[in-house]
Amino acid sequence: MAIATNPFVFIGCVELRQALDRHALDERELMDRLEDVPAGSIFYHTHGYFLRHRPMTTAYGNDFARWAAVEVRDQALAERLAVVDPFAFRDLESLREELVTIVSDHLRGLTAVPRAEPSGAFHFQQSHIVTVELGPRANTLAEFRDGLAGVDASAIYFHMVEARARLGRPSGDFAEWMRMSLGLDALAQRIERIDTFMTSLERVRARVLGLVDQALETHAA
Repeated sequence: MAIATNPFVFIGCVELRQALDRHALDERELMDRLEDVPAGSIFYHTHGYFLRHRPMTTAYGNDFARWAAVEVRDQALAERLAVVDPFAFRDLESLREELVTIVSDHLRGLTAVPRAEPSGAFHFQQSHIVTVELGPRANTLAEFRDGLAGVDASAIYFHMVEARARLGRPSGDFAEWMRMSLGLDALAQRIERIDTFMTSLERVRARVLGLVDQALETHAA
């Protein structure tokens, strides 16, 4: 079994939230705030949604869709926002533009602007990620498999979501390590293709484990 040129270090994370002085009571205000909030807030309410809702698959996909459905009760807008895959955009500004366009197009077809109750205002936030090293380092694919099986789910988020979307590592840390340190390019490509949108972190973990198990069986044969 190949020994990695560099060991894999599992990194877990916690999210430190920061409330912004930006709020929306109706859909027009939501559109206006989307245009001027920091990019970090767009990230928090889209990509970051998967860290906060990790125990189960969510029906909404981002905080904006959830607000439209639950607080404004505008299912048409909620459905349009829910299918926006944040991982499909090259950067946060492109994602912001798509969200603004969806809300703007939706409003053009309405005679009245849907509004939430005062208690249901949308409150924009952003967050900072604090990281911590978890467990023993992995020097082989088998050790990686053992570590991945038991590591905190926040590590799945950090290596598969945060790394891709905000840290400039588009392949994700798992695939990059397998390619660069173990020379397992085919396995790396399969892991790169895992879709992290509209699923749970535990399902992503299971998908990676399944691919790693297949590779281990192939090498053992």
